[in-house]
Amino acid sequence: MSTDESTASASEGLRRSPLQAEHEAQGASFTDFGGWWMPVRYTSDLAEHRAVREAAGLFDISHMGEILVRGAGAGAFLDYALAGRLSAVAVGRAKYTMMLAEDGGIIDDLVVYRLSDDEFLIIANAGNRRTVAAEVSARIAGFDADLEDASDRLALIALQGPRAQAILESAPEVGGFGLPLDELRNYAWTDAEFAGTPLLVARTGYTGEDGFELCIDADRAVDLWRALLAAGAPHGLVPAGLAARDTLRLEAGMPLYGHELARDIFPSQAGLGRVVAADKGDFVGARSLDARPGERVLVGLTMEGRRAGRAGYGVFRGDHQVGEITSGALSPTLGHPIALAYVDQEASDADDLTVDVRGTRIPATPTTPPFYRRKK
Repeated sequence: MSTDESTASASEGLRRSPLQAEHEAQGASFTDFGGWWMPVRYTSDLAEHRAVREAAGLFDISHMGEILVRGAGAGAFLDYALAGRLSAVAVGRAKYTMMLAEDGGIIDDLVVYRLSDDEFLIIANAGNRRTVAAEVSARIAGFDADLEDASDRLALIALQGPRAQAILESAPEVGGFGLPLDELRNYAWTDAEFAGTPLLVARTGYTGEDGFELCIDADRAVDLWRALLAAGAPHGLVPAGLAARDTLRLEAGMPLYGHELARDIFPSQAGLGRVVAADKGDFVGARSLDARPGERVLVGLTMEGRRAGRAGYGVFRGDHQVGEITSGALSPTLGHPIALAYVDQEASDADDLTVDVRGTRIPATPTTPPFYRRKK
């Protein structure tokens, strides 16, 4: 079987972004991510990672799910259906939250934008889109609200890095709408236009850098992608894939569903108990507030040298395994290995932990994430 035939076979049945042809033209390598055939890199993981830290990177995140909830009771419904108090979010702002199961386990972590008094936009992870849509639909009965899964008609593009604002302001068809980006706060959004097409611009992201996420009709995604790349070229903008996105979010200490978050993980274990609005009354997943002594908790780990612990590697205290790494890498920015791991509570601040890296025990120091903070 040729390489092309092998690639075609691997991608069979996977969904494509509206930017698929753009990625192919730019020489991207692809991987299966949440049921989507997505670019993992264009040139090198390291070059793309460094571009985001030093200039800017452009990410296709159209695999994410977009679910609209509308109606006079939309805020009250989301207070019941999700972990946070969404009714208190102001129009023009966004909130990180979670969808929990009845027993408190995490179904997905979400970002919710309040578009108007009676309309909200839920952004779900790609692999959980259908699950989240089904759960929202099941929980909405009895509320004055309805929903639309708009994932197939919308595209998402993320522009991330210290030069992101300058690039957005300089794109002729984008910056021309005169957005007051200096006034746009983190986790806020504003309406705009791109060549006559409605555009939502949000100051959000998943890299630990300043940046924006742009939501537009899927049939205009290619034009927007090209306009941003052209405007960003003088600023050092490059297209960036999933590999760089993963090391960037790890340095920023951001959890990834399927690694740090899962159906059998509870918010308090992941250090996200603050996301749950405990005093808002009845809501799905209220049992997440129950005490669960003895469960492992998420910690950051730093190591010396160049050998990084990877997902699944054991964390030890003496000869006893006390945990397991969920995400790990040699940090491109910091120059040493970092990891997130679930460990026994009594070992979460121990100074004698090691990680088994292919048969060698590497000393590991518990560290409170994030590992990297951008300069403001």
